[in-house]
Amino acid sequence: MGLDAVPLAMVASRTYGGGGKAGETLQVGVINLGYSPVRMSFGEPREQERRGESLSSGTALSTIYAKINIINLFNYFYNSTLKDRKVEFNEENIAQLFGHEAAEDEDIERLKAYYLKGRVYDQVSNNLPLRILVGHKGIGKSALFHVSMAEEKQKNHLSLLIKPDDIAEIGENETNFLKLIREWKNGISEIISKKSLTSFGLLHDGLRAKLNEYGGQLIDFLQSTFKSEEFIDLSATKKAIINDFLSSGKIYVYIDDLDRGWEGKPKDIRKISALLNAIRDIASECKGISFRISLRSDVYYLVRTSDESTDKIEGSVVWFSWTNHEILALLVKRIDHYFGEDNTTEKLIGLPQPVLAGHLDKVMDTVFNGRGKWKKIPTYRMLMSLIRRRPRDLVKLCTLAAKNAGAEGHKSIGTSDFNSIFEEYSQGRLQDTINEYRSELPEIEKLLFGMKPSRREKTTKSGYIYTTDELLKKIDNIRQNVAFRFQDGRTANNKDLAAFLYKINFLTARKEKGDFVERKYFEENRYLSHKFVDFGFDWEIHPAYRWALQPDDLGDIFQSMAPSAP
Repeated sequence: MGLDAVPLAMVASRTYGGGGKAGETLQVGVINLGYSPVRMSFGEPREQERRGESLSSGTALSTIYAKINIINLFNYFYNSTLKDRKVEFNEENIAQLFGHEAAEDEDIERLKAYYLKGRVYDQVSNNLPLRILVGHKGIGKSALFHVSMAEEKQKNHLSLLIKPDDIAEIGENETNFLKLIREWKNGISEIISKKSLTSFGLLHDGLRAKLNEYGGQLIDFLQSTFKSEEFIDLSATKKAIINDFLSSGKIYVYIDDLDRGWEGKPKDIRKISALLNAIRDIASECKGISFRISLRSDVYYLVRTSDESTDKIEGSVVWFSWTNHEILALLVKRIDHYFGEDNTTEKLIGLPQPVLAGHLDKVMDTVFNGRGKWKKIPTYRMLMSLIRRRPRDLVKLCTLAAKNAGAEGHKSIGTSDFNSIFEEYSQGRLQDTINEYRSELPEIEKLLFGMKPSRREKTTKSGYIYTTDELLKKIDNIRQNVAFRFQDGRTANNKDLAAFLYKINFLTARKEKGDFVERKYFEENRYLSHKFVDFGFDWEIHPAYRWALQPDDLGDIFQSMAPSAP
């Protein structure tokens, strides 16, 4: 058996002649993968959490659940144990540890260094003429675009970013939809030409007229313009980009942040619909242009369900989603990068979660000591249970706790730090959800706060978790006081509202698995469906919202929920 296939050892001990005290024994106890991450110490063994145990020197390796490279494992043990990994939790260090919430605020070189390329990256960053990246707010659309664009430039490809203020005035007064599409085609073509030429100092008067001479053929116009110019004063990098473009005829256009100022009004919907139609036409007529557009899921939903012509773009849509395992690997990659360790995405994704979680010990306690079923569980399990599969949730949760740790003078982020910020974190997630989906359901705030446990539900401990019948009855009680209508005018019945709550991740489907819960999230590629589907699970208000819905009884929240299964 080769080293790359050596099974993960249940226990191992190893004596190092250098690094620590000479001859001192490194005790390693690897925990059952379902419960706790790797624990280790010099000399004196530690009592392990739950099923694991420390064993003495000389004990043979024994097989358990996951195969990893044993050399890398020992390297990790050695480095993590011998080096002082503690960090001062000030504002600058916290930002460097966990990253900025908004990708555009991050230094691009640092973002590239710690960015984890999930499954979606290659589906978007390619040579196809049109990619429309759709996902919830905070899912990482802008981060993907910034990294992809930087990599295109590194390959000497001509690429540019179009922002909302670049296109703010296009088609403002046009009411005829076909003419509106034409205005968008002309406007986008002119913006691409202007940005391309400006970046090389080649912009001249009469751009629109010169572009018209080429019948709107952007690539031909730009190539002809570049060929006719002298580039004596340009840097070697810019000359390389021009030469690549003259050779390939390829240009990559990113359009991001289109939901800025979005209100979901008919005018907003027509604007995005016309833009999508115009870009599809340009990509079809001008071979060599690759468009990459990001849209929030609620924006795409309203546009797609309001305009039949957008069915032609459906094949270009890429739904952005993460697994909890990918998000944990994302956090580990950021922390490792802070400490000068650059691991590949493939390596981190391939590690079991408890081994990944061992990397977090540099900045946070291994165990979260909550109440009830949350008592003495691995900290990473708590983190994965409280996020909505959005990287921004994890960044926010860790950042808030780190700031509290800094204020309290703690050397590691611990249970008390997380407990201190859960309410603020929860309130932020609830308000984000209201802001994000109000354009789809104007009365969303009343619906979400209506899901707060009633006095009877608190007494019987039955709030937050519902069978299908109980959920529909709960929604009917809320509907007695509010007439819910979607933005398109449809009256919302109880099943419509249940489906809406599930697809915005306010509700998750759940099934008990011993002391843990299997949580099933809405499948993003079904976002356009209005139908409520009962597939045999119960329903649960996502843990991220609990503190915001029950601020009068914060101490009892952990008693009413269980952590997610590994």
